[in-house]
Amino acid sequence: MITNELREVLRGEVADDNETLTKYSRDASLFEVRPAAVVFPKDVEDVKNLVRFIKKRKKTSSNLSLTARSGGTDMSGGPLSESIVVDFVRHFNHIERIKDSSVVTEPGVFYRDFEKETLKEGLLLPTYPASREICTVGGMVANNAGGEKTLRYGKTEKYVKELKVVLSDGNEYALNSLNKKELKKKMAQSDFEGEIYRKMYNLLEDNYDVIQDAKPKVSKNSAGYALWNVWDRKCFDLTQLFVGSQGTLGIITEVKFQLIKTKEHRKMAILFLKDLKSLPEIINTILPLEPEGLEMFDDNTLKLAIRFFPAIAKKVKSQNLITFAWQFLPDALIQLRMFRLAKLVVLVQFAENSNEEAERKLQQLEDKLKPFKVHRRILHTEKEAEKYWVIRRESFNLLRQHVKGKRTAPFVDDIIVQPSKLPELLPKVQKILKDYNIKATLAGHAGSGNFHIIPLMDLTKESERKKIPEVADKIYDLVIKYGGSITAEHNDGIIRSPYLKKMYGNRVYGFFEEVKNIFDPENLFNPGKKVYADPNYSLEHISRS
Repeated sequence: MITNELREVLRGEVADDNETLTKYSRDASLFEVRPAAVVFPKDVEDVKNLVRFIKKRKKTSSNLSLTARSGGTDMSGGPLSESIVVDFVRHFNHIERIKDSSVVTEPGVFYRDFEKETLKEGLLLPTYPASREICTVGGMVANNAGGEKTLRYGKTEKYVKELKVVLSDGNEYALNSLNKKELKKKMAQSDFEGEIYRKMYNLLEDNYDVIQDAKPKVSKNSAGYALWNVWDRKCFDLTQLFVGSQGTLGIITEVKFQLIKTKEHRKMAILFLKDLKSLPEIINTILPLEPEGLEMFDDNTLKLAIRFFPAIAKKVKSQNLITFAWQFLPDALIQLRMFRLAKLVVLVQFAENSNEEAERKLQQLEDKLKPFKVHRRILHTEKEAEKYWVIRRESFNLLRQHVKGKRTAPFVDDIIVQPSKLPELLPKVQKILKDYNIKATLAGHAGSGNFHIIPLMDLTKESERKKIPEVADKIYDLVIKYGGSITAEHNDGIIRSPYLKKMYGNRVYGFFEEVKNIFDPENLFNPGKKVYADPNYSLEHISRS
């Protein structure tokens, strides 16, 4: 058996019991894929030996592969595999050092633990997603994570300064930004590393204009491989290729992040909108003030928060449910004055180095919003604002954990267009969902035009599962028509990889295949993601439970 052979190769653990395989057959997506085994490498030597073993055994067992996994919070099915899942949480969970506004860490460190250590130094990695309490930093790199602070600070790609990766030859390499002289030296090497640099340089240089033009014209993108970020004819940086690659090119064993200084003073304004029409103009009015966050959720999400009010209270660690409810009284009075529940709730957060500057930004916001006559509430303390962040961050988990008879079905969960396109796009998206009788919550990053649509469906019914490819086709066609991306943050995985050719066209998609073949010619790493994806496979592995 393969598990017995793996135990001879590794110092770490190997598991193939039913409980473990069941646990690792799911992530936060709508899929279920049962692995053959789960391995827990002890150290880098274990990872290297594992890759070499699979490379050798692949000659007689072509379906063998390795899929890296950490927190399992991926919403696209990225860490799911029928072969061998490689868990990094058990042993690769150490922060090596924090020095000079940077940190070196292993990929299996949970972000919540990572942040506790960086905050001791007054430093922050500002790209955490809504799953910040349960995701790992390795997963953030693999998906090119973004979140509530991305509007001001950018995505994970901006903060990765060096990676250590084990490639398909079974050796570990350090990747970082190279100048022309350093690149030339790498390309002169006669080994596997030199071959990679030569082939990647030729691909990127020979098709430079086409690749640069293929970059989606939106502020965030995790679809495909970010070829346009690797080579700008001054610097050559393969970390930018690995960020967001979902473990399809090699296995990350260490990350060096650049961090930012924290801003201690935060203020928030809550805007209550009756409809979508004024949203783009309001966004464009607010953006020059450089908010740290400009988030949004819809009335369905608000109703969900009301329905599961005790769960929200628990998340904000409220000691008294009545006291917590009392805090919402001013918001309820605003809703009464509107004679309806707000269609959209917009969160505008400012973070500055002084309380005076944060208050000044709030006053500027008040002045700029006067022409809109929008209902709003100003929150001067982080304690007041916390409940709104919990609603925004926890809506997906509330749906997953509390709604009976139906389940979350994230398959069009991460679309992005320029904010100015939202009044045209979102009503058409909502009409498609309505035509198929699909109820969904809507939340997202209003400042960047990135929205998370989470349908609620009964996936035990074949009729419901059949809706998924039809609705995805129609919504993704719309997003592409409006110049957007099918995934801003959540990445491709099982659910979206089949749509990459549609989004980028045959030529650019062909470059993605070429990249995969350069790094992983034997398809050792996470096959079926990014390239060579089978749409039928997606449908066949939708979970019934």
